[in-house]
Amino acid sequence: MFTGIIEELGRIERIERGADAARLTVRGPLAVEGVAHGDSIAVSGVCLTVVDFDAERFTADVMGQTLAVSTLDSAREGLAVNLERAARVGDRLGGHIVQGHIDGTAKVLDVRQEDGWRVVRFSLDDAHAPLVVDKGSIAVDGVSLTVSAVGSTAAGPDAGHWFEVSLIPETLQATTLGERRPGELVNIETDILARHVARLHRFEGRELPSSLADEQEVRA
Repeated sequence: MFTGIIEELGRIERIERGADAARLTVRGPLAVEGVAHGDSIAVSGVCLTVVDFDAERFTADVMGQTLAVSTLDSAREGLAVNLERAARVGDRLGGHIVQGHIDGTAKVLDVRQEDGWRVVRFSLDDAHAPLVVDKGSIAVDGVSLTVSAVGSTAAGPDAGHWFEVSLIPETLQATTLGERRPGELVNIETDILARHVARLHRFEGRELPSSLADEQEVRA
């Protein structure tokens, strides 16, 4: 589990691509402090397992399913990435509960500078739009953010659902979000509670499997 509070800006040093997988070597001196084989590190929001490391970098395998739903499929050597080590029991939960399980990607639709902050608008597909609410939490490239607005555009090149976040200077400087421009893709992870509620809603009105029904009767 992660909190969405980025610890370090890392950089992809090497990519080895296979038929349906990839192996990434990422430089991140802070991220590898105290790391062990098998530990989890979020790379721009994608939870990856450390398979090798030294004092400056770590290596992780990325399976085909992860490549298909994240921006790691188009990652290149030299690319800056957000890094966060897995949370430990007792850590402060400065952001929100982030699993590192990417829902998919979103496109940057608009970037506008305000007085002291920057507002970025991202696209949302039909499947994920119901999971994003105003003032709710969302992880964008692994960064825990509060949704500042949601909406839909009826016509034009950017027709469809969207959400906005407001980024303070610290977030712009400490993460890759300060470099995002219209047309670029980012990884998004919607709130885990919203996903559970949506899943339960799809089963509303259906009979429970006998094992679950029996369990509820026992609890009653």
